[in-house]
Amino acid sequence: MSVRRRLGQGLLAIACAVALPAASAPPGTAGPSGAAGGMTLRFDGVDYLHRWSKDGQNEFTPKSDPDLAKWRDMVTVNVFDAVRTGEQLAEVANKVLGNYQARGKILRTDSKPRTADRPAEHLIVAALGDPAFLEAAFARLLLVDGAGYVVVRSHRVYGKAAGPAMSDWLKANGPQVEKALMEWTQVPSRDALKRLPQGR
Repeated sequence: MSVRRRLGQGLLAIACAVALPAASAPPGTAGPSGAAGGMTLRFDGVDYLHRWSKDGQNEFTPKSDPDLAKWRDMVTVNVFDAVRTGEQLAEVANKVLGNYQARGKILRTDSKPRTADRPAEHLIVAALGDPAFLEAAFARLLLVDGAGYVVVRSHRVYGKAAGPAMSDWLKANGPQVEKALMEWTQVPSRDALKRLPQGR
């Protein structure tokens, strides 16, 4: 299935949680005193502090979410150095789509075609389930300075009855989160991300 096909009618309400195996939080969680590496991202009016990085995956949460075992809001910046072309980026997008389909429900996909001054981009929005929480993931795939990036803005709601609360959050925030993600221009460079402390 290609990400170029739209799925559903926008951000749909979630009727119930999807029961899937628990996702493990990465080790090296920053303590309450602050970020692990000093980098701060400004996204949609909120500062996200660096918490953890490894193998091109870089995680940022607000000051109020220092514990990666129970965060509520996160920006993840994944860098794929080997992805150099629009075709390779589309392959990554389809892998992300398949991974999200295996873990939950796809709410929306979209693609912006390549133009003379801008490479193609892709968007995947999904609701990912776990017995302990529901997670809304907004993934933007783009090329930045010759490398593939997957930037994900995520929100979690914890508890067995997370469905209604997640539906309410998506209705209230989903369109704005998507707009902010697709318009975000302050994506950090590969070099700056590689300088961050690396987790185990």
